[in-house]
Amino acid sequence: MATQLLMPKATAVWLVDNTALSFDQIANFCKLHPLEVKAIADGEAAQGIKGLDPVITGQLSREEIARGEKDINYKLKLSEPKVRVPETKRKGPRYTPLSKRQDRPNAILWLVRNHPELKDAAVSRLIGTTKSTIEQIRNRTHWNSASLQPMDPVTLGLCSQIDLDLEVERASRNRPATPEETGGTLLPASATENRDYRDQPSEDQELDADKIFAKLSSLKGSRSDEEDEE
Repeated sequence: MATQLLMPKATAVWLVDNTALSFDQIANFCKLHPLEVKAIADGEAAQGIKGLDPVITGQLSREEIARGEKDINYKLKLSEPKVRVPETKRKGPRYTPLSKRQDRPNAILWLVRNHPELKDAAVSRLIGTTKSTIEQIRNRTHWNSASLQPMDPVTLGLCSQIDLDLEVERASRNRPATPEETGGTLLPASATENRDYRDQPSEDQELDADKIFAKLSSLKGSRSDEEDEE
């Protein structure tokens, strides 16, 4: 990433007011037209813009300014930044080296078998493949299905363990709860379609008092017989 000058017009205003650099030198350093720099010096342009000291911002040294003032043909150079800002990665298809592209079908097969909750988009992000290839491996219509062997994509170096865990966690949030997690399951239709519920006693059926007292009397009689025998 090339280093660029911050606020070129404000920097040009400061250089015009505080240095003896030529208009061409300032224009070349600030990426402006020499006539625009001349207009700044004449007060016809950049009115109301406060000058920005490039020395304070660390983009130009006083020694560099002195060299330019001594030699009218000298081109000012930006100072090297003290802190390097890493470039932001562009979002796009994951690049897979040529040496590892032949392992992608095996990695896809591993993901399909071990993490069926992953959608095709998630597998595509991890492996860097197309959805059509994933569908062919899912449906066993891939041209090399007979020779494929499931292999961990992390071991193959196609993705990191962190990326895999994140995709699995994201897919698990959207996965519906299983019967084991909900605490039970419904009986299959084959077990309930021919079942006669008329033989089962109803919860609202009234209790027969005579039958209950008869059972209690028989229990008491059996206990008294046992005590007499002892």
